[in-house]
Amino acid sequence: MAGLSVRQWTSPRARRIALAVLLAALVLVPYGRSAATSRACRGADCPADGQVRWSAPLPGTWLAENGTQGTVYAASQPYAAAGDGTAAVGFGLTVYTLGEATGAPRWTATLAGMSAGASIVSVRSWPGVLTVGVDLSPAGSSAIQSPVRAGAGRSAASGSSGRSGHAGGGAPWEVTVLNALTGRTLRSYPSAAYGGAVSATLTRTVVVGTTAVTCYDNGSGRVIWRDQIGAAGQAWHVDAGYLYVTVSARGVIGTAPVTAVRQINLRSGAERLIQPPHGPFAGGLSGVVYGDLLFTSAAGLNIYSAGTGQLVASQPGAVPQGVDPVRHVLYVDAGGILIGIDPATGARVPHTAVPGPPGIYGVRDGVALGLDPGASGAAWGYSIAKRRVVWTTRSLPWPHYFLDPAGIGGSADPANSTVLIATCARVGPLVQAAAPGGRSAYACLRPRLVAISR
Repeated sequence: MAGLSVRQWTSPRARRIALAVLLAALVLVPYGRSAATSRACRGADCPADGQVRWSAPLPGTWLAENGTQGTVYAASQPYAAAGDGTAAVGFGLTVYTLGEATGAPRWTATLAGMSAGASIVSVRSWPGVLTVGVDLSPAGSSAIQSPVRAGAGRSAASGSSGRSGHAGGGAPWEVTVLNALTGRTLRSYPSAAYGGAVSATLTRTVVVGTTAVTCYDNGSGRVIWRDQIGAAGQAWHVDAGYLYVTVSARGVIGTAPVTAVRQINLRSGAERLIQPPHGPFAGGLSGVVYGDLLFTSAAGLNIYSAGTGQLVASQPGAVPQGVDPVRHVLYVDAGGILIGIDPATGARVPHTAVPGPPGIYGVRDGVALGLDPGASGAAWGYSIAKRRVVWTTRSLPWPHYFLDPAGIGGSADPANSTVLIATCARVGPLVQAAAPGGRSAYACLRPRLVAISR
């Protein structure tokens, strides 16, 4: 996802004109204790969206970086998730939660019994529980470093759940299941690197492990069902109550073709093998959308029916970018143009083509979400059909979008109208080489977690 700053377009009219020509890449937003609507769009042009819902203090030591990173945790990459009534942030081995609707603090927990150097690498919200992925290797050596531009590396469209990844890897990972209301640890389960929880409730959790997908009973820890998927790390995606796992001799790290896809019922564990009628699938599995398999290669996008394995449609030169779960539109980048297509047929959807850089992120109900980076950022919504900004927030100091680099969960799941952002309401002195990668940053004296309704 390309990061395009629009702070230089200080005039609201200039911003609208520029964005009508070139849609900036998307990230996310806000600050302020009370709801605030845009100064850049007013009256009938502004829907009742884009309001800052709440702002709350963040515990821990945070930094305000120059450039595109914004407000980041000083010691490691932070992760966040919102949904099912809970907003949560994980940093180091600490999990901090608030009410999704009000921002009222709930509880703070430090994960116990972890090895030295272990670090949280994902946070996901489910009905009644949070699942927290932990890299147990020293100093999180196996964790993917967050890209500089939010959304970079997440070109694959995920299923309607917004959760995807790949299973396998060397260093040990673990999933800890926490009660969302109390913070009490229910269970911990072994996980594949970039695997983890793909379904969870108070009573059971389904985890993608290094060689199998396993459903556990959270009360007793016993195995309810288990499906073997082999030792090679495979690509996986979740869609509408099913987990889809590739069958490839070398997994995602090799060049061997995908000969089949396992469809696993997340409730019962029942497995069905999907095989194309003529040879292997073309490309690598990049998403599952409403029962259709997306495979992407250098030649473009191929859509296969999960029911039959038959090729449904092809889009030469196209790369999946994301799904609008409200309008059921799959967005692809084709030659620098964002195009909406019907995932069931591959046909273009009228009024969804937008010129601009590839890597669009976060389209919901036809409105793309964006963020101006820097010390005085602002969040904004861009209507793809109208080709103009339809709402913006006021300035947000040092905003940072929480990115899960595996494309799992994250603070801006298109299926959810809540977006979480870290901001720095007051900066301190410059701290040399303090930020990840040795970059300079300012000490953040008032870090805050902000929720926006889009």
